[in-house]
This record gives sequence, structure tokens and C-alpha cells, in this order.
Amino acid sequence: MRTLTRVEGYLLVGAGLLGVLVGLAAGVGFRYSERVQHAMPPAPEPALDDGLVRTLAALRSAAVVLDESDEVVRASPPAYALGVVRDGRIPHAAIRDLVRDVRRDGVIRDEELELPRGPVGAARVMLQVRVAHVGPRHVLVLAEDRTEARRLEAIRRDFVVNVSHELKTPVGALALLAETVHAAADDPEAVRRFAGRMQQESARLSALVHEIIELSRLQVAGALTQPALVEIDAVLAEAVDRARTKASGKSIQLHPGGEAGLTVYGDHALLVTAVRNLLDNAVAYSPADTQVGAGVRRVGDMVEIAVVDQGIGIAPEDQERVFERFYRVDPARSRDTGGTGLGLSIVKHVAADHGGEVAVWSRPGKGSTFTLRIPAAHEPPTTQSPRPEEVDA
Repeated sequence: MRTLTRVEGYLLVGAGLLGVLVGLAAGVGFRYSERVQHAMPPAPEPALDDGLVRTLAALRSAAVVLDESDEVVRASPPAYALGVVRDGRIPHAAIRDLVRDVRRDGVIRDEELELPRGPVGAARVMLQVRVAHVGPRHVLVLAEDRTEARRLEAIRRDFVVNVSHELKTPVGALALLAETVHAAADDPEAVRRFAGRMQQESARLSALVHEIIELSRLQVAGALTQPALVEIDAVLAEAVDRARTKASGKSIQLHPGGEAGLTVYGDHALLVTAVRNLLDNAVAYSPADTQVGAGVRRVGDMVEIAVVDQGIGIAPEDQERVFERFYRVDPARSRDTGGTGLGLSIVKHVAADHGGEVAVWSRPGKGSTFTLRIPAAHEPPTTQSPRPEEVDA
């Protein structure tokens, strides 16, 4: 058996030492890796479930998700638009109170809150707020804007009250006059006088009911369903013709005029109603033997129909309110003229339905000018007929 040389022995010892060193290095590396893994924080869990995120994005109402410290994790654009979220938090104490109550007992809260629309100013917003848990750490706040719905509800409520009050007056007058006629049956002159009053009250009641129906129809969204090309000349001629009877009764002359051939898109009957109401209003509040003008012109992309009178005028503080329903500058004079207080409100709604507006200029003792502005029609260019020589060619 051959003995190992000294060199071979050194080599074997070196290999052994190398193996020991490699083993020690591997052990140290394993221990270091293990320590690093223990020292690293665990991977964060997803903040919100993907399905919840997609659901929140599809909601039309304002949606806000809060974490344990009431910081906003996610908020929809309407939440910022309505002021539910500002600077990454919910600024309204009333909503924060609902969140606190839900965190305390886990019971869903649903309340209607009237809140400031912004950090400054007096504007208010009515929100239907619902708060609920959406996980062990998150709370969901949903807010739906009910401001317009509450405004319309208040308008309808006031409308019913006003209508009831306005109808009560002519109905009560008719009942009283009927009793008076019955008691004066032996006095033909008294019967004729009271019968004439009954006819006036009946006409007023009929006009009031008609205008209430007309205004109710105009207040429905989309009242102008099928706009057509309307000639303003025809509208003005028909409105003046209908108003001429009342004007003749007071010896008031009507003078239509202005630019001819103008057209708009809309409803012929509604526009006639609006212009006639302006003319009737001008006649009612003008003294006898005066004049009322009705002029038409185009200003830019708008067609303007202006009704000018020489009447009593309107004070500045009343000019902003004359288009309100049942508002009368002089209630006693309105009763004498048979006015219903709805004519100018109807004009306002007709203008709005046609994409326009109505404005007033007035000065007490100097008369008034009501101007109805409607977008002018842009008709496509007509194709010219070819000349005879072109056809022969």
C-alpha cells in the first residue's frame, strides 16, 4: 500500500478546511437571511376589495371610504363636488357623528342632513346620508343630493297653497253675488248689475283655471317635445290680434313692427301665448288712450321681441319678483284688471323651454319694456335651382 506524500497530505488538509469554511459561510448566510425576513414588515393587505372599488366607481351618489382614523381612503368625484370631502377628511361634524355611532355599535345610520355647501357663504345643501361598515377597518359614507327634490317639493306645496287661495276669491265672490241676486229678485236693475259682476268673476275664474293648467304643463320637464321652425311674423300677428279686443276696450293702440322674416325653433302656440301675455299685461297696466308697441329685431344669435308700454311702471324692488307665480305689484289693481298673477310666470317658462330668457326694464311713471329673447334659427343653405342655360348644356 502506497503512502501519501507530504504534498498530497497538505492538499487533503486544505480541501477539508475549504469545506469547513464553505459550510460556515452557508450557515451564516442562512441565519442572516432568516433574520432579514423576520425584520421586514409583512406585505400590506389590499386597502379595498377590487369589487368594492368597481362598485363605488359605478355609483352616481357621493361615496367615501374611511379608515380607522377617519382618513379618506377613496372618494368619488361627487363627494368633492358636494363638499362632503375637503382636504382629505370629512368637514361636516354631523356626518362625523354618524361615522362615530356606526363604529361604536355597528348599526347602519341613514339620515337627511342640511349642511353648508362650502366653507363660506350661506348656500345650503340637503343630503341623504347613509353610513355603514364595509369591513373590519373601513366605513362607507354614501351621500345623495336631495336639494333639488326638496326645492321642487316646496314649490309644489306653495303652488297648491297659492292656487287654493286664488281660487277661493272668485268662488267666494260668485257665491256672495248669487245670494245677492236672489235677495234682489224684485229689483231688475240690481239683478242686472250683480249679474254683470258674476260674469266678470266667472271670466276671471275661467282665466285662472286655464293659466294654472298652462303653467302646470310648462313646468313638466321637456314640455317642448317637438320643436319646429317658427316664423316670428306669424307669432306677433296672432298675438296682437288676440290682444286687440282688450286694448280697444281702453282705447289703447297696438303698434307691431320691427325686422321681418326672422325665425326660431320652438312651438308656435307657446310663443303666441307668451307674447300675448306680455301684450295683455301692458294693456292692463296702461292708462286709456295710450299706445303699446311690439317690436322684433335680431341681436347676434338671438331674436328679441320687445313689448313697450306707457303704463305706471314697476319699482326696482319689485322688478326681480314680477315673474314669480301669483306675485302682484299692486294686488288691488290686479283685482280691478282681472289679472291672475300667472301671466309673466308663463312667459318665463316659455322662454326657458325655448332656451331663452325674459327681462324687464321699467321706471315708475315712465312705463315698462318686457323683452323676450329666443335663439335664432340657423337654417341650412337652400340649393339654388340651375339656370336654364346650365340645364341645356
